[in-house]
Amino acid sequence: MNQNIKKLAEISQKDEKIILGLMSGTSLDGLDLALCKVKGFGLDTKVEVLKFSTYPYSESLQHKIREVFAKDAVKLQQVCLLHSRIANVHARMILSTLQEWGVSPEEIDIMASHGQTIYHAPKRLHLKPHFTNSTLQLGDADHLAYKTGIITISDFRQKHIAAGGEGAPLAVYGDYLLFGSEDENRVLLNIGGIANFTYLPAGFVANEVFSTDTGAGNTLIDTIIRQFMPPKQFDEGGKIAGEHQVSQALLQTLKNHPFFLQSAPKTTGQELFNLNFVQSAQASSNTLDLSAGDVIATLTRFTAETIAETIASIMPVGTQCNVYVSGGGAKNLTLMNWLKDLMPHYHLHRFDELGYSADAKEAILFAVLANETLSNEPLNLGRGDLKIPAVSFGKISFPI
Repeated sequence: MNQNIKKLAEISQKDEKIILGLMSGTSLDGLDLALCKVKGFGLDTKVEVLKFSTYPYSESLQHKIREVFAKDAVKLQQVCLLHSRIANVHARMILSTLQEWGVSPEEIDIMASHGQTIYHAPKRLHLKPHFTNSTLQLGDADHLAYKTGIITISDFRQKHIAAGGEGAPLAVYGDYLLFGSEDENRVLLNIGGIANFTYLPAGFVANEVFSTDTGAGNTLIDTIIRQFMPPKQFDEGGKIAGEHQVSQALLQTLKNHPFFLQSAPKTTGQELFNLNFVQSAQASSNTLDLSAGDVIATLTRFTAETIAETIASIMPVGTQCNVYVSGGGAKNLTLMNWLKDLMPHYHLHRFDELGYSADAKEAILFAVLANETLSNEPLNLGRGDLKIPAVSFGKISFPI
């Protein structure tokens, strides 16, 4: 037997595994690394986060990724070169962080790498009749495995698409295993570049679990700030939004986009929610003369209303629910205050109240997905037209 396969089989039989979860999101701010001790599998999964760190991207790498990120027309050579470059940069970040932690690569059983998304193309967005859903993450795992010496599971989203999904949101699987409750209905709301949520009914009722994107999270706000208020990168604490006025004309035009009429579950990305989306809405609503501050306030309200309305459209009427919020949007006080006003029947909480750092959540969830790939049968969640693909995720790359 190939020694790599033998080692993988031995790891899969362990009751307790050391898994390094990696996540680099659409904000392009850096690589999240969560070193996790994972015990058991399925609903018996227990995760202890041993170490967590974010290794920031250099301005040069951010620039190179933005040259191809969410763009319809790019140089194929640049995409090809970035696939290995991002992996090699991530490998250096991993080895440097492990050294800082005092952890040897040999101590890690498995690495779970999400990769760097550069394009997300669900069929509802690209509308090409002979093509299915698609998504693309860069950062080749063979480079990662070879450079670090750690068996790597990667490219998680492709199996979801192969089984009829849109490649997202994948958090639902880990959310169900780690954050469900016997006696509390929960919504796990993540406000990253794109906002999404998972509904977890009390009692771990698997066929009632639901997950969807709601639309733009922070991405439009950040885009306008980078464009018109450099060197600022984001609206810290929601201060800019809180000091300016919401344009109802622009807000309504933004919300009139067909995406918000489509039934959930659905996914989206910056391929739709970008600077052109905002400027087209401003032109249609005769609001091109708005100050950048008023545009930011309007986009923040847009994020709040589309989140609240999507949740309301999905949740059974009268359901009592606690909402746990993670992602950069959770730090935007203006956004959070508006969400509280818009969802008076729900109780909003910081995700950290569930016992894990909100910053580490997505890296932890990919560690859990890798553990499920090795240890458990695919999860059956949702039902009927809302059924979530029951699949094992990821491609496995050996160090040699």
